[in-house]
Amino acid sequence: MTEDELNATFAALADPTRRAILTRLAKTGEATVNELADPFPVSLQAISKHLKVLENAGLITRGRDAQFRPCRLEAAPLEVAQQWIERHRLLWQGRFQRLEARINELKGTDE
Repeated sequence: MTEDELNATFAALADPTRRAILTRLAKTGEATVNELADPFPVSLQAISKHLKVLENAGLITRGRDAQFRPCRLEAAPLEVAQQWIERHRLLWQGRFQRLEARINELKGTDE
């Protein structure tokens, strides 16, 4: 995944409506635009815009089933984002542990 794709993933995840849509797709497997729009107090046009952002980020795909275009979750970009977060978490965890050791050293303790 390129940096631009990772940026698109995080940008898409920044919105609570889009996160809720992804959560719903994770539970249901697939859903139509109308089904996804149902719990939100916004227009179908607004939901369609959210879906376009998710699709452009590679987080969903839209299939064809007669006149319906069901949306499906694509987990790969989420896995890449999770790996990026985990690498940075480990980096900062190591830094905090070294800082704590240095503070304890300055205090004269070996905790």
